[in-house]
Amino acid sequence: MTTVEFLPTITAGGKEIPSTSPPQGLVLREGLGILAHESVDGTLVHQAEGSLFECRATKTPRGDYLVMFPTDTEGRDPALVGNAHYGRKGEKVNDLVAYRSPDGGATWSGPVVAFDIDYNQHGFIPLIPRGSTRIYAFGTQPIWGMFSMERGLHENAPIGYRYSDDDGHSWSEVRLIRPVNDPGYLGMSVMRMCETDAGTWLLGTHEGDWSYRPLMTRAYVLRSEDQGKSWKLLPGPRHGGFYVPGFNRLDEPRPINLGNGHVLLMIRTAEGHLWQSWSEDDGRNWSEPEPSSLVHPDAPPMVFHLSDGETLIGFHHNRHHDLDYSGLRSTKPESMKDRSEIWFSLSTNGGRIWSGPRFVFANALTETLDSPFRNHQCSYMDVFTDDGVLNLFVPHRWQRVLHLRVQESDLASMPSAEDLRSGH
Repeated sequence: MTTVEFLPTITAGGKEIPSTSPPQGLVLREGLGILAHESVDGTLVHQAEGSLFECRATKTPRGDYLVMFPTDTEGRDPALVGNAHYGRKGEKVNDLVAYRSPDGGATWSGPVVAFDIDYNQHGFIPLIPRGSTRIYAFGTQPIWGMFSMERGLHENAPIGYRYSDDDGHSWSEVRLIRPVNDPGYLGMSVMRMCETDAGTWLLGTHEGDWSYRPLMTRAYVLRSEDQGKSWKLLPGPRHGGFYVPGFNRLDEPRPINLGNGHVLLMIRTAEGHLWQSWSEDDGRNWSEPEPSSLVHPDAPPMVFHLSDGETLIGFHHNRHHDLDYSGLRSTKPESMKDRSEIWFSLSTNGGRIWSGPRFVFANALTETLDSPFRNHQCSYMDVFTDDGVLNLFVPHRWQRVLHLRVQESDLASMPSAEDLRSGH
């Protein structure tokens, strides 16, 4: 059995906290490997032999919790274990696997391979349209022969979806998205999507070119008014997507419905904050992206609704140290440590104003893995609410899936950075 070792001190809000004696209100959750507010607890759902990537979850129409994520293909060459990302190898290295819970996350069964296919997967983007019992699984589709592993384009692939009419036990063949204004579009998509009040589907995507130094990316929204039959790429065909001047990037956009034709788009940047754009016409047109107040490194947006359907909760890392940014460097400890803390802020006006951040949890495990990219990872979290409870799914250290639970009523008791520094 592997011995679990904890950091002697854990950084939260600039405060060094002894793991053996955290202040009142915080607790070391040894089985989860995190330092957390006392209201946060949960379950280790899965630990990979090598690696896993983005986990996404939903409550199914029949009431089960379903979480899916890509992880190392069972039985493959041991030399390849731990390198399960679709864009890194020109061979089969991962499977999208599923866990299911019939009792609100108290117990889990799995893993089972969700899609028995001969190519790799990126992640599972769930969508259950209003009034439907069908579950859609959107995401990047790196089908052999349809994308290139060369010239820095290895992450750009077709985007597509499958659907399930039996609560996620079996799935259709893939349908590829061919936008009417750019039928050959290749990109990537792994962030949450949304359905508007009018029934329009909005899916974030971006394209990247790693041959540029630093990396160049452009962000887009895929929009469908007919439940996936046809799509349009916005704000226009490649390579006319959104980007931040000076950084030449915007990545991993996440649209979230605000109601009455209004939509918020939160986007990853390298600038030190999450950036935002708004649409007031059901996702047809978008405002020029601008920085939010949420401090965040080069990492994805994690924004969701609370159970009232109106209040937004934005989870963010609340730290950004690489002010001389020159590209995503997964071997650079200072950059990757910025993904080790999870904070939240709230907005009651569609993201125009965000509350001050409050601390939720931080990684507590020592640097035993092969790179800073893995040792500090608490990013790419997914969330859904159920009966007043926030269910958080974390691809912890790109090796472990954590299911964390916290009552919405406990959010107000979580500490600010000033509380942590003062010991209150």
